[in-house]
Amino acid sequence: MLPDPLAVVRRCCLALPTVEERLSHGEPTWFVRGKTTFVMYADHHHDDRTALWCAAPAGVQEALVAARPASFFRPPYVGHRGWLGVYLDVPVDEGELADLVESAFRTVAPTKVVALLDEG
Repeated sequence: MLPDPLAVVRRCCLALPTVEERLSHGEPTWFVRGKTTFVMYADHHHDDRTALWCAAPAGVQEALVAARPASFFRPPYVGHRGWLGVYLDVPVDEGELADLVESAFRTVAPTKVVALLDEG
């Protein structure tokens, strides 16, 4: 398990261009250009688990939840839109987590902002 999952999630999110962090619904949440949410932290928000909820490309949620239900889930409120829940209170590979965060960013960010990431 990650020793400080919030710090890892924060580092992954804030490494991306134009990202801002602020509280939303009482939890740290990351926004592209201060407008569009792409990752939400969930510290026992709806259950007794620590997790993150992130935007995901079409089909990713279904595939990961089916393949690895101990690590992934369909989050409340946003799961019907394809968002992916990632449990952080189980062993998590930091590289995979960073890839999921970047994928969430790419899923919702405008083309010009994605280009900033690709240029960097």
